[in-house]
Amino acid sequence: MQKNNFNDQLFEAILTLKTKEECYKFFSDACTPKEIDSISKRFAVAKMLNEKKIYSEIIEKTGVSTATVSRVSRAINEGFRCVFERLKDDEGV
Repeated sequence: MQKNNFNDQLFEAILTLKTKEECYKFFSDACTPKEIDSISKRFAVAKMLNEKKIYSEIIEKTGVSTATVSRVSRAINEGFRCVFERLKDDEGV
């Protein structure tokens, strides 16, 4: 992803959100329902891949295609891993 002023402004705005309800409101304004669904499913796929789930289980639970699971698998790097670590820390695992 290219760093630019538009992305910086978007990410700064997202960083101000404090609750799930604020996130729902913001993303409902910023994205279509399909875009939100796509992002949330890609995150779910990444999380399941991180948990070492197999493709067939991921596809069954999320309804995404094999191609999507494969694309997400190739895309997992520092961004997802950072979030997974923080979520794990928040859960006290």
